[in-house]
Amino acid sequence: MRFFRNIDDMTKEKPLTKNIRPGGPPCNLLEYVESGGYRGLHKALSDHDHEEVIDMVVRANLLGRGGAGFPAGKKWSLVPMGKDVPRPKYVVCNFDEMEPGSFKDRFLAEGDPHQLIEGMILAGYAIEAEVGYIFIRRDYVKAARILSKAIKEAYDKNYLGTNIMGQGFNYELHLHVSAGRYICGESSALLNALEGGRAIPRSRPPHMSSVGLWGKPTVVNNVETICNVPHIVANGPDWFRELSYTEEGGTKIYGASGRVKKPGAWELPMGTTLREILEEHAGGMKEGFKFRGILPGGASSEFVTSEQLDTRMDFASMKTVQSHLGTGTVIVLDNGNCPLGMVLSLQRYFSRESCGWCTPCREGLPWIVQMLEALEEGSGTAEDIEILLAQTKLLETGNTFCTLAPAAMFSLESALRHFRDDFEEHIRLKGCSYRKDKAKV
Repeated sequence: MRFFRNIDDMTKEKPLTKNIRPGGPPCNLLEYVESGGYRGLHKALSDHDHEEVIDMVVRANLLGRGGAGFPAGKKWSLVPMGKDVPRPKYVVCNFDEMEPGSFKDRFLAEGDPHQLIEGMILAGYAIEAEVGYIFIRRDYVKAARILSKAIKEAYDKNYLGTNIMGQGFNYELHLHVSAGRYICGESSALLNALEGGRAIPRSRPPHMSSVGLWGKPTVVNNVETICNVPHIVANGPDWFRELSYTEEGGTKIYGASGRVKKPGAWELPMGTTLREILEEHAGGMKEGFKFRGILPGGASSEFVTSEQLDTRMDFASMKTVQSHLGTGTVIVLDNGNCPLGMVLSLQRYFSRESCGWCTPCREGLPWIVQMLEALEEGSGTAEDIEILLAQTKLLETGNTFCTLAPAAMFSLESALRHFRDDFEEHIRLKGCSYRKDKAKV
């Protein structure tokens, strides 16, 4: 077992949010530099070569914060290096953030835009990339305005452009505002959209590390992942690992929505328990409502019940309770909401957001919606529940072109596992009791 520093000291370190003023203006360039910003970039360009920066990220054990948890340093290390590699190389930041219940990336980019910009430059330096793109959905108008201003500030001070900081490194950064869709959260579909094509996943191999944007070596990372990089380079991988309660390094932006007293987002050590997030930071349930379950990682994660609230919110621990950390943004189910109705709402969303590229997803998700609607309206049968269970297996990973449909099945399968009585009640009462009996609220 690893020994950590004093817990009180650890919880005071909030590198990702230290400059953010909720409700206030974003951190500008001068404020960012005064707080230690661009120190990591100066250190990397002055003291470290490309491989050493990658090695720092590997040793920090920075796992991708977009949901999958793939080691960022390992992803970078797969990019071919050297003079004979096809050019230009690209770094792409996924700022689509279409996962229902998730809002952490907007929180970071709107509050401290230069943190993201520095992270993009460092990622570019690490893999010898010449160009970076921040891919942002069109709904994030405020974030796009803030980032555009910050990028201009960075160019004016030679943190971007030619011969950055006099160290011979050239790097261009562009903000790409896209129509966006949920499927753009899949990195290869994002690249197709960035190229001006239809947002559909690509077959692999070849992998993006070798054949990515416009056929060139490319790395795609999420906003929160990129924002961690300046702090790792400036303070070292050991410092970063010790911020966590577990072997998975760093802090995490956890969020909570639903009928809790204080919905919001907080930077906490990786591995903070669900109970602490719900009861201490979110303030517990609103008066008159009781806790029933949680989707711990946004809509594409499995329900966790009260017996599992002491589980640590990290990638490995969430698997022990048959769930996923995902984005770490908790959606709370209370006794005033129907589990079937909640799942139906999510399945409608996933069905609408399917890119239509493969048959199981294009045809299967709307069929599941129809079956859930029948149960909700009172015309469902006991056989429908068994068919729904079978569908969660038929749409597992490996049976579809990408993971959109398998991820959509997480909430359905776990709802049937934990709240089957509610599904059966819809059959017995021929409809939803949450609509018929307001006393249940």
